[in-house]
Amino acid sequence: MNFSEVFKQSNQLCKVSPDGKYLATCVQYRLVVRDFNSLQIVHLYTCLDQVMHMEWSSDSLFILCAMYKRGLVQVWSLEQPDWHCKIDEGSIGLVSSRWSPDGRHVLNTTEFNLRVTVWSLCTKAVSYIKYPKACQKGVDFTADGRYMALAERRECKDYISVFVCDDWHLLRHFESETQDLAGLEWSPNCCVLAVWDNCLEYKILLYSLDGRLLSSYSAYEWSLGIKSVTWSPSSQFLAVGSYDEKVRILNHITWKKITEFEHPTTIINTKAVVFKEVEKRPVVGSEDLSIHQLTVDNSLFSTQSKYEITQLPAQVPVIKPDPDRANPKIGISALAFSADNRFLATKNDNMPQSLWVWDMLRLSLLAVLEQTAPVRCFVWDPHRPRLALCTGNTKVYLWSPAGCVSVNVPVEGSFQVQSLFWHCSGSSLVLLSKEHICLCYVEPSLASLLMKDMMPR
Repeated sequence: MNFSEVFKQSNQLCKVSPDGKYLATCVQYRLVVRDFNSLQIVHLYTCLDQVMHMEWSSDSLFILCAMYKRGLVQVWSLEQPDWHCKIDEGSIGLVSSRWSPDGRHVLNTTEFNLRVTVWSLCTKAVSYIKYPKACQKGVDFTADGRYMALAERRECKDYISVFVCDDWHLLRHFESETQDLAGLEWSPNCCVLAVWDNCLEYKILLYSLDGRLLSSYSAYEWSLGIKSVTWSPSSQFLAVGSYDEKVRILNHITWKKITEFEHPTTIINTKAVVFKEVEKRPVVGSEDLSIHQLTVDNSLFSTQSKYEITQLPAQVPVIKPDPDRANPKIGISALAFSADNRFLATKNDNMPQSLWVWDMLRLSLLAVLEQTAPVRCFVWDPHRPRLALCTGNTKVYLWSPAGCVSVNVPVEGSFQVQSLFWHCSGSSLVLLSKEHICLCYVEPSLASLLMKDMMPR
């Protein structure tokens, strides 16, 4: 694995263009666009204030920069650097901004969720959508970009409106059978809309494109309910994570539960492998020291780590949540399917140092990665069954069916990885610390490296 030099960024604003050719980062009020392969600066833009949100258009030709404090959005063109667009929401304010799927319309949500304003870059036309609901995920587009679903709140009731993105006319409007809608998400095949209630009531609803209720599912009552929802890439499975520390898998035929994955404190499943991260600080002799190493190179003193395979039964570290605090740290907060639908990765909040990997073919636990620090972020390779994760230290971790590997980020100073994401080709990872970014170039096959790093049973 190779690493690039380090570059500055602010507010974790770093995005790769959809075509994979460019890397955009924000540094305070400046937008820097680099060629991804050479990392040379190709465009440099100056915004009117500190950027709070940045997003590429779907065709990689425009970049949107939102400055929420000033209620401003600026749009920059890569093809015509001298052209730019400024959208000012005025005194009504701005809380979120995003592109439409065609990359030619900007959707702004005003303060207090009074309305969604649709701005056209081509015709300069403006459309208004009233009553958007302030919730976890109130807007979602179909994968083909044809339709938008919007959660609405009118007269103390939840509604859903489906719009056609070509001209923004209303296709369907119907009442949702929820007490307090918390989120909605289209299936990848664009046929089904999943809608779920807030955490006080366990309810998930499946609607067709024309607003028909296909099915509803509730696992239990009178307890905290749904915490996370995600579709599999094939749309065959809907994974629902809840506060009872279980993941329930619904199938796309009957929309009934086919299995549930528990997260026990003691792992006894002999088909599962428990990888435990073990840290070791290298012993340094006086002959290894030099002025250069003492002042510049921190790798000499960095803590090394590797994975050991733990004998079963294995205990999983658990943190007991504080019952006196709101939003208890318990339950399944994150779910992610691999690109080939074969694996599902989950994180249980009261087991923050552990990442669970499930085999969707056998519907059973495959592996548990026990880290020395809480897992902050994990993402799947967009093409291969390969999982990357970080824990806020100077390392990046990779898992594949062949095993696990821990790699120290060899850069000057302390680069603590707070989050990461894959390049669309799967050839590299973008690592983000609090104020910097670094690229990690990953070999197509890490099987030999993974097997070398693993300790035998």
